[in-house]
Amino acid sequence: MSKPVNFLFFITDQQRADYLGCAGHPVLRTPHIDSIAAAGTRFDRFYVASPVCMPNRASLLTGRYPSAHGLRYNGNYLSWRANTFVDVLRAGGYRTAHIGKSHIQPMTNAPPYPRVDPDRLGPIAEAWKDDGGDYTQEEPDRFHGNDPAPFDRPYYGYDQVDMVTKHGDQCDGHYYQWLKRKRPDADALRDHKNQLPHDYVCPQAYRTPIPEELYPTSFVRDRAVDFLNSVKGDDRPFFAFVSFADPHHPFTPPGKYWDMYDPADFAVRRPYDAHKNPPPPLVWSHERMRDGSRSKQQAEESFMARGEEIREAMALTCGMIGMIDDAVGSVLDALRASGRYDGTVIVFNADHGDYLGDYGMMLKGALAMNGINQVPFIWSDPADRTARVSGALASTVDLAPSIIARAGLKPYWGIQGRDLWDAGAMDRADLLIEFNDSKKRQGFSEPVSVRTLVTDDFRLSLYSGVAWGELYDTRNDPDESHNLWDSSAHAALRAELMERLTRQMIDTMDKSPRSKRSA
Repeated sequence: MSKPVNFLFFITDQQRADYLGCAGHPVLRTPHIDSIAAAGTRFDRFYVASPVCMPNRASLLTGRYPSAHGLRYNGNYLSWRANTFVDVLRAGGYRTAHIGKSHIQPMTNAPPYPRVDPDRLGPIAEAWKDDGGDYTQEEPDRFHGNDPAPFDRPYYGYDQVDMVTKHGDQCDGHYYQWLKRKRPDADALRDHKNQLPHDYVCPQAYRTPIPEELYPTSFVRDRAVDFLNSVKGDDRPFFAFVSFADPHHPFTPPGKYWDMYDPADFAVRRPYDAHKNPPPPLVWSHERMRDGSRSKQQAEESFMARGEEIREAMALTCGMIGMIDDAVGSVLDALRASGRYDGTVIVFNADHGDYLGDYGMMLKGALAMNGINQVPFIWSDPADRTARVSGALASTVDLAPSIIARAGLKPYWGIQGRDLWDAGAMDRADLLIEFNDSKKRQGFSEPVSVRTLVTDDFRLSLYSGVAWGELYDTRNDPDESHNLWDSSAHAALRAELMERLTRQMIDTMDKSPRSKRSA
């Protein structure tokens, strides 16, 4: 009987599909990540289940859409009742480790959304009974002490947890406790009032005084190397989830990575004026840029930026990715040194993308542009380290069943994704992307829900509560610059795609729990 394979899963936070050297980026160099693609399959049409951190990370773990697993928007949590593919691996004898950002429970002390007037609620506040679980384990108050904060384990299937929360040089969790042990002046290093001098004008660009060796990316790298050192001589298969908090804003690459790339070398390929008939959120964002009321300093609010700001954000993002690439190289070296490389599947992925200048927009939001929905995905398998590029439509919900199947284990009832390596799985004709907002933004009068259908040739997005929508011919208009929603010549196509979207939404009905009796 052959030995079970190991898994080394790298994931980044808020990285577009086209921001890799192997994906053809004209400036960014990522030789270590490219080496994974040179020995595996790179999917150039891989899409998120939802373009938001928490919902998509929960979809990765469960193989289910947000409408099924319940973590629909940031600030919610994945129920302890939810099974994950990591639970399956652990039950199958795997040693499991989470290193870095998790974000399947709230990582701030912010009040809940949506805010509901208590007078509107009865003696029972929720449709679901409280399961009694502890959903405070990623909140910052847990990490104020000196000793590493404990976690209820297994934590969604993970036996080992080295936690990083938040973003950039403001990361919290076990990283923050480690930083304070290394530097008594940790809080001063993290205070943006003490940033190093620079002349950048990009919103949320801070030149951190935190040295490279103490930056969160280095913490994740070092804990991953420690884990791989610990598997030497251990016959158990392992699953290691190595999760970097970059290149998510704020833009804070440390040391040499700050000026590794020159903003002058970047071009804004899709300026606002290049859109032939911009949808209302783009128009709304453009108006607020012109009148100066844009929410550029609100950490999670998308905004429209000017050319110089965008080019600086691009350069700093590449610096952050460059540091991740170097860290990936160190972890791959440790994998080889452990003697486990030849038995390990290596994966590279991201939780969602970033507008990063598309039609002037920055960060992410409800507007369903390709930049936030499409992410990198590379799978390098010891059974065949041949370089390939796949044009098959694939989704985050496919990762759980693919990993379970490759481990030689059976899935649980209710998984909605497909094993990407199963015969016929590459023939998907279309896929669904869900987005659910918790508050009003981007000019919508109410928190909006969006359902997007992606096919080989088109992208259709339907928004709740509004009369407009989006339809793009992505084969002939890959930049999504001409919305065909109101085109009479495309009315029949719009109706066909709406029907296909409806069928996709019907198929996402939660089938768990399965029927216990025939009648």
